[in-house]
Amino acid sequence: MTNAIELEQVTKTFGRQTAVDQLQLTVPKGAIYGFIGPNGSGKTTTLRMILRIFQPDRGRVTVLGQSKGKTADNRLGYLPEERGLYKRMRVRDVLTYYARLKGAYDCQAEINYWLERLDAMDWANKKIDMLSKGMAQKIQFISSVVAKPELVILDEPFSGLDPVNLESLRDAVFTLRENGTTIVFSTHDMDMAEKMCDTIFMIFEGKKVLDGTLSSIQARYPANRVRTQFADDSPMPHLPGIQGVQTTGRFHEFTMNQEGQSQKILEQLANQRTISHFEIIKPSLHDIFVQIASPSKIPTGN
Repeated sequence: MTNAIELEQVTKTFGRQTAVDQLQLTVPKGAIYGFIGPNGSGKTTTLRMILRIFQPDRGRVTVLGQSKGKTADNRLGYLPEERGLYKRMRVRDVLTYYARLKGAYDCQAEINYWLERLDAMDWANKKIDMLSKGMAQKIQFISSVVAKPELVILDEPFSGLDPVNLESLRDAVFTLRENGTTIVFSTHDMDMAEKMCDTIFMIFEGKKVLDGTLSSIQARYPANRVRTQFADDSPMPHLPGIQGVQTTGRFHEFTMNQEGQSQKILEQLANQRTISHFEIIKPSLHDIFVQIASPSKIPTGN
């Protein structure tokens, strides 16, 4: 088995609404697979079909080599966007309960590992309702991985976390990947998706519009944005062929009217300014997401 998940021409409708339309995708085993899309795009429906909460109307969904199975497959862990911990239970008891639901009865060593790993051991005997939001998020994460699943689906795992807890949880996700776990990472944070994911998939209006590495996705979109800085901090001159000039601190950013004109623009600037920095900016995942999902834009890419 080389792929953890395979969707083959999957369609799901609700009444007259087609939520997912002939979707085809593969999630390689052992990868961090970014799953992005605007609200109402069909992302949640797709995740629920992978979890077998929903069944497709047409097509095949294969998860960990099986096209049929129970919703609570013991090899699969899930961190939902809507958090749910039993508030009156103690942390260790909650984690033990979730581990045993997945068939992991000898789980205390794994619980201790993750409590230590996420600096949460001091809270092991505290009730859930005593935890801060960040600590509760860590415990929710542990509950999804404590049974050592082969595949983990993380839905907005870093939502609302402060920078320290975010870094801690992000490192934990990388640890999972290093240990061979496949991770489906659903997020609206494009910067985090860029930093973490091996492959990125985007669904829009029920259809796949992006699927590949960040570099392969960026290669489909024009690199027509430039960032520059001048040695004497002088202002940006007026030049033909550029638009949308923005100045932030000592840097100037602008869009070239035509891709591939950077050398000409550089020569024009060099005739008027002493240049200390000149950089062609690749389109970010955020920029591409907005270009696709904005109501004023037409989706591009396949």
